[in-house]
Amino acid sequence: MTVCLGVDWGRARVGVAVSDESGLLAHPLETLPGGPPAAVAAALKTVAVDRGAGTVVVGLPLNMDGSEGESARAARALAAALESEGLRAILRDERLSTWRADALLTEQGAGGRAKKERRDRAAAAVILQGFLDERRRGGS
Repeated sequence: MTVCLGVDWGRARVGVAVSDESGLLAHPLETLPGGPPAAVAAALKTVAVDRGAGTVVVGLPLNMDGSEGESARAARALAAALESEGLRAILRDERLSTWRADALLTEQGAGGRAKKERRDRAAAAVILQGFLDERRRGGS
């Protein structure tokens, strides 16, 4: 198994998570500033190189009916920019990931400002953990 990154893309902030070397567990890592896909991809490449990650799982923000809007198109552009940087990019449905991240943070006792500051990287960990679990079951 190799280390993977998980990404919760947003215009203002980009949450980043990392897997352990065994590919079993995702851990929130950091929050990067948002920006154009090429700039975010370059920043993510630096993180990937530092962590030894070759695969980046990008959350695809689909609408609840499964359709794609502007945010999904931006996530696809980020995935393409990551591929241009030489990284393998995998898009993964991220519906309800922020809701799940909020629930986990609440369980951990985070509230107010602390919750808001950790939300994006926690959502990235939820996205990445779903990918890791599916891969372990033979789905990816």
